[in-house]
Amino acid sequence: MLQRLFVLILVVAVPLTAAAAPSQVRIVQRDGAYVMLVDGQPFRVNGAGMSSGGQEALAARGGNSFRTWSTGTDHAEVRAMLDRAQRNGLKVAMGIEVGNERHGFDYNDREAVKKQRERIRREVALYKDHPAVLMWVVGNELNLHYSNPKVWDAVGGITDTIHQEDPNHSVMTTLAGFDRKLIDLLKTHAPSLDLIGIQLYGDIGALPEKLESSGWTGPYVVTEWGPTGHWESPLTAWKAPIEDDASRKAILLQQRYEQVIAADRKQGLGSYVFLWGNKQERTPTWYGLFLPSGESTPAVDAMQYVWTGAWPTNRAPSIRPLTLDGRVAIDSITLAAGKPYTANVESSDPEGDPLRYRWTVLHESSATSIGGDREDVPPDVALAMEEDGSGGLRFTAPSAAGMYRLFVEVHDGHGHAAYANLPFRVEAR
Repeated sequence: MLQRLFVLILVVAVPLTAAAAPSQVRIVQRDGAYVMLVDGQPFRVNGAGMSSGGQEALAARGGNSFRTWSTGTDHAEVRAMLDRAQRNGLKVAMGIEVGNERHGFDYNDREAVKKQRERIRREVALYKDHPAVLMWVVGNELNLHYSNPKVWDAVGGITDTIHQEDPNHSVMTTLAGFDRKLIDLLKTHAPSLDLIGIQLYGDIGALPEKLESSGWTGPYVVTEWGPTGHWESPLTAWKAPIEDDASRKAILLQQRYEQVIAADRKQGLGSYVFLWGNKQERTPTWYGLFLPSGESTPAVDAMQYVWTGAWPTNRAPSIRPLTLDGRVAIDSITLAAGKPYTANVESSDPEGDPLRYRWTVLHESSATSIGGDREDVPPDVALAMEEDGSGGLRFTAPSAAGMYRLFVEVHDGHGHAAYANLPFRVEAR
């Protein structure tokens, strides 16, 4: 999913000394398995796509790398980000923005393709010698809703250009799913790629079969994975996607990591979970491992566990699916306009911390974007609400007919939270 999220630097970085040298990154085969070497030492990616979750938090939780989706246009900001990563002991997979056909880029336009390649050469030259750079990521999901195979000629040309400019780092492109036809195109038109990035969500369990059926025998990193995607989830009768609660997502993250990502030591070189921060995509909570207000969720605890083997000393609350009028989301709940209703959620805290509940109602998202393209947060709805402080809520349904979504956040007072939501529909009485 295409992210136009630039890393926001919230601290003033101290520049590295001029003596700092670029890392030497190589992918080699040892005993029939691919291994990434950084300055001669094996390096397995325990990483995340970076938004606003914070580098320091990633390092403290056991992460060793993060990826971006664009170098951006503010060179001082990017260099400060890299300096900060170096201080935090993190390596950066540097995203390079490449034109998507679905956004109007024409790969039949030779001049545009040439200008793009030269722009990328200049970007690589700016940062290639920074010791925090791990690899270059050429575009994001260029196979999503495309028709012109010349895009892979462009990827091959960009890869060759990067290798000429920077012989010290590997180059990949990321794929939104893949099959034999796509892999054959890459092998033919972009053979100099060092590895590929694979992006799967609810269907990540099929990764071993996809690798075999596609004929990809080279190395890869899972560059996006996480909760079940909104396009894969159950729907209400009016086609609103049903989001898992925070605890269910954490369970799925742990299972998917242990059973798929960590299990492949032959071709897999690690992964970047999506997303270390938050963003609006169908809902404000669907993909972010942190709430918009900054609290970490059970998914962050799960990632710490799979990366380090240890749970944090103070964990996020747990939560169960939200109910409305005694029903759950899959029941396709319809309310009468202006009528009173009750909602309930069960939550507990592992350390017994007192919990605070926050309830909101938003209009249901009308976005139809794909690939993570930008969405606006739907407007909230002012309603008469009365909560009991222990997971119960009485409220009056909206007076206007339409589609809505009820959200609850549960905070432990220590910077951690859980959440759940469900869509509902209002009909005029």
